[in-house]
Amino acid sequence: MQLWVGLGNPGAQYALHRHNVGFMAVDAIAAVHGFAAPAKKFQGWLSEGRIGGTRVLLLKPATFMNDSGRSVGEAMRFYKLAPDALTVFHDELDLAPMKVKVKQGGGTAGHNGLRSIGQHLGPDFRRVRIGIGHPGHKDRVTGHVLGNYAKAEMDPLSDLLGAVAAEAPWLAAGDDTRFMNDVALRMQD
Repeated sequence: MQLWVGLGNPGAQYALHRHNVGFMAVDAIAAVHGFAAPAKKFQGWLSEGRIGGTRVLLLKPATFMNDSGRSVGEAMRFYKLAPDALTVFHDELDLAPMKVKVKQGGGTAGHNGLRSIGQHLGPDFRRVRIGIGHPGHKDRVTGHVLGNYAKAEMDPLSDLLGAVAAEAPWLAAGDDTRFMNDVALRMQD
């Protein structure tokens, strides 16, 4: 069993923020792979399903980004999962928009959701980093991260989320390199 967590902030006013791309990714995975409707559990929304032969739980914490670790920690303890069963989907400033990289462990790069999860579980979990690009100057970061995707970004974003969902079986199988390569190939079409 694996726990895949999408990071974001709850509420309609945040739905299209770049910071919510983790929520968008797990929603796309749930839709493409026919997951059950989400239930309110572990201070968030939990949906269960299968990707290939793997049972996957999708969690969207409702605790707001800075407290994501409370929700994730609760679910991890309830299911008695080790950190290697956890995958977190999140926005990444230091990656070009619409690019995806998978990384095992590491620092938080100032991401409050990752910091919160790390405080509850340690750093040894897999991250699916979804590029949102850097606005150029650190004074513009907050507005960029907490701003909506531009109208011109919506089609590429939809393509990216579709690619992530379609190639999710490689993540479930533990083949991070194949997942990244196949997402990149889909984005070139």
